Formats: sequence, structure tokens, C-alpha cells
Amino acid sequence: AVMPVWYIGSLVLVAIWAAAGRHHDSTGLVVTAGALLLLSVIMSILLLVPINNRNKTWTPDNRPADWKKQLNRWERFHYVRVAVIIAAFALLVTALT
Repeated sequence: AVMPVWYIGSLVLVAIWAAAGRHHDSTGLVVTAGALLLLSVIMSILLLVPINNRNKTWTPDNRPADWKKQLNRWERFHYVRVAVIIAAFALLVTALT
């Protein structure tokens, strides 16, 4: 429930930062970080949420034969998303210095 607010809030703050600092040398880093955060949102919506939604309906009696494969796929996508978010915030920290 918190993630959509966190994602949207981060994107809005990065957009404000990029607009306010558009004449600074670090603006490219901020814009790139914003693009990475947007990528993480797109990954969540297109890759992770569908698997999550299917997983919520599974019980031991009705889960598909490849349920472990699907959960492993979700984990791989999640790790990539976390790496993208870490890269975005690393760029933001770099832009501050």
C-alpha cells in the first residue's frame, strides 16, 4: 500500500529537483535518476504486479505446476528493480556533491 505513494512521491521530488536545478551541472544526473525511477515503476507494473496478483489467488490445492518457477522469476525481477532504484539514488547522492 505504501509503495505507490513512495514511487510517485520520489518521481515528483526528482522532477521538481530537475526543474529547479536545470541550470546546474548535475541536472543530467538528476534526470537520469528520474528515468531510472520511472523504469522501476514500469517494471513493477508490467513484470512484478501480474505475478503478485496471480500468487495471491494460489492455495496449496490450486497453485500451478510451475509456481516455484514463477516465484523465482518474481525474485529475479525484484532484484533487478532494487538495483535500478539503488542506482537512481546513488545518482541523486552524486548530484548533491
